[in-house]
Amino acid sequence: MAGAVTALVAACGPSAAAGPTASPRTATAPAATVPATGPASAPPTPSAAASAPAPAATPARDPADARTRESTLSIPAAGVSGLRVVPYEGTTDDVPGTRIQDRGHAASPYGKRGGVGPGQVGNFLVTAHRLSAGGPLRDLPAVGEGDTVTVAVDGVQYTYEITATRKTSFRSQRSLDEQRAAVPGSPGAPPTQAMITISTCATPEDHAEGNFWSDAQGNPEHRIDKIGVLRRTTTAP
Repeated sequence: MAGAVTALVAACGPSAAAGPTASPRTATAPAATVPATGPASAPPTPSAAASAPAPAATPARDPADARTRESTLSIPAAGVSGLRVVPYEGTTDDVPGTRIQDRGHAASPYGKRGGVGPGQVGNFLVTAHRLSAGGPLRDLPAVGEGDTVTVAVDGVQYTYEITATRKTSFRSQRSLDEQRAAVPGSPGAPPTQAMITISTCATPEDHAEGNFWSDAQGNPEHRIDKIGVLRRTTTAP
């Protein structure tokens, strides 16, 4: 497979394993207080706010980096419309990514162990829950080859065509490397086109087979990945 933009929309929280299937969802640090200065002979007394350590600032989004911009995902064949995709630096279904998914959003990792941004050459990874947090990707398994998905960001719409389905095992590093590769399924291969990997958990399938293994985040062993290739880019009028 040439370039890969993989939107991995998966990961199931602990509640996914036991709870019933939910309906899909369409889905600075404060400035330190400057102490007042008393008479010239009296040294200023620092305030509690000034002496306390400032909380860590939230990393700023770089508007010049497409990987850090939020987007929305629509998958007509799965009944998904305008699902919020939140980018973060990390890897698929890690702790920060799972926290984003637990809020009912999709998560898109970038950086050394993540993917690229919408429309970029490489693998655009998107993951979201299938059962918990509203189950935004409940019907992802129904998406087939030839179906289209769209990603909208900053007035531009990227349309991908689904070309393959694969199963990823969280108990196999090789399988994870293939999922997260710049060219899905081919770790180390140089990407030549924009692709997307949308991933969600295979909890019902695993449990039906008697496989109840899960990791620390509650992710089951397997996830279902839908891989697509960018076919069209349009600009909103």
